[in-house]
Amino acid sequence: MTKAELIDKMAKDAKVSKVAAGKVLDSFMSNVTKALKKKNGKVTLVGFGTFQKTRQKARKGRNPQTGAPIKIKAKNVVKFKAGKGLKAAI
Repeated sequence: MTKAELIDKMAKDAKVSKVAAGKVLDSFMSNVTKALKKKNGKVTLVGFGTFQKTRQKARKGRNPQTGAPIKIKAKNVVKFKAGKGLKAAI
């Protein structure tokens, strides 16, 4: 499902305009992003799941074309753990 398709479904379900649904979705994504940028970023939606920021350590890897070893820098990643309601629905 694309963002446009999601906006269409949200607008239809909530009986609001596509513009209003788009603004709500943009606000949701913006606020989740802001929360995850914080030091211990975590967003929990009960019954749906949890978005959590974690630190991935630096590690060694290999260039798939040459086989040469390379260093992969540490970075922040976002993990999603599905909640009980989402697991049951799928």
